[in-house]
Amino acid sequence: MEQQQIILASASSRRQQLLTQIGITFRAESQDIDESNHRGEFADVYVMRMANEKADSALSQLSVRGEHSSILVLAADTAVVCGSDVLGKPLDKVDAVQMLSRLSGREHRVLSAVTLASIHKRHSALSESRVKFRPISISEAEQYYLSGEPVGKAGSYAIQGYGAVFVEQLIGSYSGVMGLPLFETAQLLSEFGIQGQAHNI
Repeated sequence: MEQQQIILASASSRRQQLLTQIGITFRAESQDIDESNHRGEFADVYVMRMANEKADSALSQLSVRGEHSSILVLAADTAVVCGSDVLGKPLDKVDAVQMLSRLSGREHRVLSAVTLASIHKRHSALSESRVKFRPISISEAEQYYLSGEPVGKAGSYAIQGYGAVFVEQLIGSYSGVMGLPLFETAQLLSEFGIQGQAHNI
């Protein structure tokens, strides 16, 4: 049976890689939305709102093109939370080094929200992971930034890249820290009758 068409509402290569990993065929379409926090907004509420707003944006685009009725939208958002603060994508080297210094030698949370929606139906899920970093020196943080890896990454690191050397302990979802929690994503897809494919290597 042919899989229902899916739009991944993201330009993230990491999310595309993860969705491909579980055998899902999709078309990626980035969404341009306001990703700023509301005053006093809790981190879990923020990431769920972002995932839903990305889904709404993609559904609206499909509606304009007249093709929304038979297509599903998969949207996700990930936040790195240190204490009560959400650490977004670094603005520059100084910002990235400050973020890494805050994460150095301590535990932080990574929240990843996923929404799967059609014009008639919508389900969402939230993954929470706890990540503990070893101490990171200022010079090491600066060198890491120069690698280019922290650019565009929440919290200024990529667990799937060199940033993995900072991770002393991870409790939760590795794929969730990357940006798309596959356990929750697969559950949402199954609620819409979609199963991924296991590929032999």
